[in-house]
Amino acid sequence: MVVTGTDTGVGKTIVTAAIAAALGRGVAVVKPAQTGDDSDVDTVTHLAAPAFAKTLASFPDPLAPLAAARVADLEPLDLYAVTDAIKEISAEHELTLVEGAGGLLVPMGLRPGGAAWTIADLAVALGAPAVVVVRAGLGTLNHTALTLEALERRGVPAHVVIGAWPASPELVHFTNLDDLPGSLHGLLPDAAGSLAPGVFRRSAPGWFTPELHGTCDNLRDLTDAFTD
Repeated sequence: MVVTGTDTGVGKTIVTAAIAAALGRGVAVVKPAQTGDDSDVDTVTHLAAPAFAKTLASFPDPLAPLAAARVADLEPLDLYAVTDAIKEISAEHELTLVEGAGGLLVPMGLRPGGAAWTIADLAVALGAPAVVVVRAGLGTLNHTALTLEALERRGVPAHVVIGAWPASPELVHFTNLDDLPGSLHGLLPDAAGSLAPGVFRRSAPGWFTPELHGTCDNLRDLTDAFTD
């Protein structure tokens, strides 16, 4: 399962950790490319303690992975090498979560012919569904619709998750909840990543529908629980 988003900073890493915690067993987490100083795999490991977690390549500058490789004069990620590595890992685990970088169509690396590839291309190559992490606030309807349209054109099934529901929601958040494109399968409270790991792991199943290994049948009920 590929975890992508409508943009950078929408909560992909915390959602990845929460899905891993919701299943709670036999989960592998793979980050094809980490850019900048932070380690998303370390964050997921701290919060969810998956059975396996690995970053395939790291680049020092906080840029899109292909640009970060170029600026650092490092070898860019090869699509087929990444695909093969993930398939090898997934063969040994019940669920493998692949966290992207930025949004769906951010250039990740190069194909052997020299063309750039994206997380959308990786999902197609793996035959994997996508989790699309979206914002709750203004602008999310357009960004979500564009991302879902790009996935639909490629034949990739998508599950929408709101990455952070605010503790003090405004009218726009509730209207977006009603009008959000796609099928909503998860909703996380704002600052979920700051929870103690034990609390995070116990809480995570309640943030998702059963399609994402959760226990929640009505995500709208969560908006009241998350509100101050």
